[in-house]
Amino acid sequence: MRLSKKDAVDLIKNKDLISLGKMAFEKKRELHPQKITTFIVDRNINYTNICWVDCKFCAFYRHKKDEDAYILSFEEIDKKIDELLDIGGTQILFQGGVHPNLKIDYYEKLVEHIHNKYPQITIHGFSAPEIDYIAKISKISIKEVLQRLKEKGLSSIPGAGAEILSDRVRDIIAPKKIDSQKWLEIHKTAHEIGMKTTATMMFGTVETIEEVVEHWDKIRRLQDETGGFRAFIMWSFQPYNTALMQEGIVTQKTSPNRYLRYLAVARLFLDNFKNIQSSWVTQGSYIGQMALLYGANDLGSTMMEENVVRSAGAQNRMNQEEMIRLIKDIGEIPAKRNTAYEILEVFD
Repeated sequence: MRLSKKDAVDLIKNKDLISLGKMAFEKKRELHPQKITTFIVDRNINYTNICWVDCKFCAFYRHKKDEDAYILSFEEIDKKIDELLDIGGTQILFQGGVHPNLKIDYYEKLVEHIHNKYPQITIHGFSAPEIDYIAKISKISIKEVLQRLKEKGLSSIPGAGAEILSDRVRDIIAPKKIDSQKWLEIHKTAHEIGMKTTATMMFGTVETIEEVVEHWDKIRRLQDETGGFRAFIMWSFQPYNTALMQEGIVTQKTSPNRYLRYLAVARLFLDNFKNIQSSWVTQGSYIGQMALLYGANDLGSTMMEENVVRSAGAQNRMNQEEMIRLIKDIGEIPAKRNTAYEILEVFD
């Protein structure tokens, strides 16, 4: 029987952590009986750090006139992709700030350049807030933005920009950002044109447990409707160097207990999501490994480069060999995958 929102809230508040882990692991084993835990070798490329949205939880963005503001040249991007190919990478996670001046023609040229020069690389890029702003500044529809970028070689879009899909929370932590309904609408539009996406959640700011569960309910409903989400990825807010901490709205990081508790209940609630990633980048490698016992079946990315959460104080790093070791250590079989969760290589 499907978990209700009330059931999920009750589990989070009242169930002991060990029991939650057992329940989530059983659910994971139902969905992944082969005991395979996957990961991907990729690189985050932030093509620009210029952003006008000024999210209070972000320490990465800069304004256009700041000394360290940048837009990467195509040559700089090529160099990063060449380095990724040298270590066997298959995907770039391509995101920037919401740049106030870049229109659809810039993004078309950028995607087309990468797709033509590196056809073996999957472009997983552009968050819903970026897509929304490209549409507005270019005076075209969201559907046209997605279709045009898809034609140039964009494969899928990440779930970034979701944070918590509660407008009460969003009005506090990112008042200039798109609302929760717009985020859902953009992902639904992508699914309707045959483009897969991922769903994400960042918790640990000002949200309630009920708002966390409401977030899951919204993405579960959309998944029921479209089946377009490939995976769910959840991470905890990293407060250092952010306005939320400087203004005293958030004073400390969320505990690993809270992360594992949410992860386990997410695995039980999101019964129509086959894949859930561990967030070792924010939690560290050992809680990242523990997440595999609390419902996650994917260790995420080796993340050759990551700039956004690092700006907020998270310094965790991991390579392919470490991932393989951590997965084997809990009795699972490590496998390298691509963006579509197709297995490329098994390390048994």
